[in-house]
Amino acid sequence: MDPITGLAYGRIAVGTLSLLSPKLAARLFFLDPGTNPQVPYVTRLFGSREVALGAITLASSGAARERLVQVGIAVDGADMVTGVAAASTGAVPKKAGILMAVLASGAVASGVLSLSN
Repeated sequence: MDPITGLAYGRIAVGTLSLLSPKLAARLFFLDPGTNPQVPYVTRLFGSREVALGAITLASSGAARERLVQVGIAVDGADMVTGVAAASTGAVPKKAGILMAVLASGAVASGVLSLSN
């Protein structure tokens, strides 16, 4: 499987979990949906974005597919910055913010590496 396809399937998997079981997904990201009832809503927003980006990437080819990977890199880069900012301001537990930033940076690296192949 090529890296772009793998990244797209990964997005769909994480997004599907976030849509179907937002409380579980939130807990996997070290967030507490019990203390913040908005967490499942925001988790589903994240999930729908991930499923859409993964699916459209799988359905595309050529230059359009490369552009979608670039969009994914930008989105994941923003997620990385958001994770660091949220951890540093206390908006989320430090462990949660760092985890989100690390996962997002892995997705950025995967996207960049897939474009260089």
